[in-house]
Amino acid sequence: MIVSAGCWLTNQVTMYSFPYYKEKDHRKVIDFIHNNPFAFISGCTSEGQQVATQIPVLLDDRDGELFLQGHIMRNTDHHKAFTENPNTLIVFSGPHAYVSASWYSDPHIGSTWNYMSVHVRGQMQFMTDDQLVQFMRKFTLKFEGGNTHSPTYYDNLPDDFIRKMMPGIMGFEMRAEHIDHVFKLSQNRDEESYRNIMARLETQGGNGAGVAKEMKNRLLELFPPVGS
Repeated sequence: MIVSAGCWLTNQVTMYSFPYYKEKDHRKVIDFIHNNPFAFISGCTSEGQQVATQIPVLLDDRDGELFLQGHIMRNTDHHKAFTENPNTLIVFSGPHAYVSASWYSDPHIGSTWNYMSVHVRGQMQFMTDDQLVQFMRKFTLKFEGGNTHSPTYYDNLPDDFIRKMMPGIMGFEMRAEHIDHVFKLSQNRDEESYRNIMARLETQGGNGAGVAKEMKNRLLELFPPVGS
């Protein structure tokens, strides 16, 4: 455990520990990070002042060791904080929705909220200028769908634009020292309740439909057909 004036980095589980909210297939947790790259990054200064920002983050798998990469603006409060104290928490979030207890087979309990979230902890390290260039090539290519002919792919950007903008950003990398997650999708409910929740959320569209889709993906695993 690493402690820094009001900031803690620990390997202890801090999220819901209920086993039915945990994904058994680790690959699905990794895929969730890939599919939800816009992350919430938080840390604190050496004096304990909390900082946060939200940016897109890439996950890089190097022979089974996971690294998160991104870039932030120089000379912001979070840049200065991570320079003083590299302890970092990065949170990836997916679809979420209110679930009314009136949808349960027994409605006389509390309503809740379904959601999906992955927390990754580690220590932020800043890139060199050359590493940042390599990252920006990968970053722009990723979000331009692999199109090397896109005018916003790094190698196609005007030189004067790059000279102006690159000094204003800092690339970073964080080795994933600890990954935890909660995929809270009503897995603890009976089949009647589960199907009704899924149907109600599906009609909402947006986030509700997103949660319903994730629930549908788990339906047969949770409630296999009789005799299967």
